[in-house]
Amino acid sequence: MAMTIIKKEFSNYCIRLFVGIVFFTANVGNAQDFEITPQNLTVSILGTSNVHDWEMKVTKINSELTLSSSKQITSLVVKIPVISIKSGKGIMDEKTYDAFDSKKNPNIVFQLTEASSIKLTDKDSEITLTGNLSMAGETRKISFKTVCKTTKTGDYQLKGNVPLKMTDFKIKPPTAMLGAMKTGDAVTVKFDVSFK
Repeated sequence: MAMTIIKKEFSNYCIRLFVGIVFFTANVGNAQDFEITPQNLTVSILGTSNVHDWEMKVTKINSELTLSSSKQITSLVVKIPVISIKSGKGIMDEKTYDAFDSKKNPNIVFQLTEASSIKLTDKDSEITLTGNLSMAGETRKISFKTVCKTTKTGDYQLKGNVPLKMTDFKIKPPTAMLGAMKTGDAVTVKFDVSFK
């Protein structure tokens, strides 16, 4: 019988998913909270414009993970509230929320459908994650890779990039200064997590 583990912070459980895929030793026994404190956790969205490159930080990520009684991963859903994406510049944030139509589409949602792992070295593995990404009212199938490394101090490090195009989700790249400043269509979601 499947057990569902729901966490409200990425740093508290979702990391465990990636470790389980890489090392096939997900250390999960009961439907309870697990406190995992990353040494470093960064999720950013990087993009360009005709004026300068830009970066926004994701400040909150929610996740829901389902495991079978044999501890096999059966599902993963990750939700990012659109209004948790911050640039530190109020005007840019508002333009972003408008582009997403955040009142109508408040969340970016990724639902895992498949995961595969390739062992690179004794300490490194590459994971390919495939799933459905929904944002701004549109859903597309995406695949991306992450590399998990074991550091010299015994910590785990997960790094990866997810390239996306706004127009694939029918998002019009934001403009500013009466249209004089135009953002590029391509963006990259970058994540870097390390923990003991």
